[in-house]
Amino acid sequence: MTFTPLHRALGLAPGPFTDDILDAAISAGITETDDLDWKSELPPVNGISQTDIPKDIAAMANSGGGMIVYGVEEVEKAATGRKDAGDFTERYERAYRSAAVTAISPPIFGLIIHRLGTDVRAVAVEVPASVDGPHLIYKNDLFGAPIRNDADTAWMKERQIETMYRARFDERRRTSDAVDSLYEEAAAGRDSEKRAWLVAIAHPRIPDLTSRPDRAQASNIFSRAEAITLTYSSRNGVHPFENMEALNPRPGLRRWGAVNAATGEREIWKEAWAEIHHDGSVMLAAAVGGHRMSTDGFHHGWQVESRGIECCVADFSALVRATAEVRSVEEYEVRVGIEWGGREALQILTVDWSGQTYDGGRFLAIVANWLFYPASHELCWGAVFEGEPGSGVELCGDVV
Repeated sequence: MTFTPLHRALGLAPGPFTDDILDAAISAGITETDDLDWKSELPPVNGISQTDIPKDIAAMANSGGGMIVYGVEEVEKAATGRKDAGDFTERYERAYRSAAVTAISPPIFGLIIHRLGTDVRAVAVEVPASVDGPHLIYKNDLFGAPIRNDADTAWMKERQIETMYRARFDERRRTSDAVDSLYEEAAAGRDSEKRAWLVAIAHPRIPDLTSRPDRAQASNIFSRAEAITLTYSSRNGVHPFENMEALNPRPGLRRWGAVNAATGEREIWKEAWAEIHHDGSVMLAAAVGGHRMSTDGFHHGWQVESRGIECCVADFSALVRATAEVRSVEEYEVRVGIEWGGREALQILTVDWSGQTYDGGRFLAIVANWLFYPASHELCWGAVFEGEPGSGVELCGDVV
């Protein structure tokens, strides 16, 4: 659910941002603040990175996030009326998002853009809160860190920049500790000495502590994720969602869990669990070793089908995206690993063009760390497959 500065100023509950809300804000004469900036029109698309757009976005991000609205006239900071902002085409949006990435360092992802009105058009841009500050903008050989000062934009002094860098490094340490703890909790208790398990966790860089999801909301997240996952991967494999009670989540300690439904003696090889935590964290654990290869034959516990990994990662990515949509989370730190505690080297099995299974590689462990931006579906991953000495395989980033 969306909760913008205008929702707060008008005393509205979280919900979609609409043209009516903008009209109500103008009628009420809502004034600019450190998280709300009125602009009468959009600057030209040509040379957009040389306009004030990067400075405005960086200032908002450095100040804890907020909203920039184009198409509103103001007097003494107070909104007085509508003005046509201009044509916000697909080309303009690409240029706008590009400016937030290429003209600002570190780049700012996850902008949420609302197109409003028809005859008198407006564009509202939600700039997410950032833990990567200070965000700097460069002009030739000079750089600066803009920040909001009530309704104005100012430049940070040296001490402010120092403080923000310290906060960034402290946040990274806290996030790393949280990710380690969450992953260890998810991996604990699995029979990984008998069969390999895929364990995946996602921790929001800015946890959502505003509310707790109820059972209906948790069920809706799992249902949404089941629909999303098939846009990432086909059914040519075992999807964890097919083997858990996803639509009847159980309450836990500050979380909702989808418990394993593959409990029969001939079904336990498909065991899978998932959780949605109240702070927006996500966990998925699924047995990927020892899957069935024929009517009465099974792989060994150290043998993992590559298509099984694909299905697990697809389900997990879909669950993160669905959770982010409902919980309004912008960025996730993600860790995915295959846990195997047996003596044999982990074996990844894949299928060639003729349908024959062959050994795709032997590894001691697989660990991947990602940074996921659900709002824009961007997945930046820096991952290394840790195998036998000299056999590491490095993965490259891409967009889901």
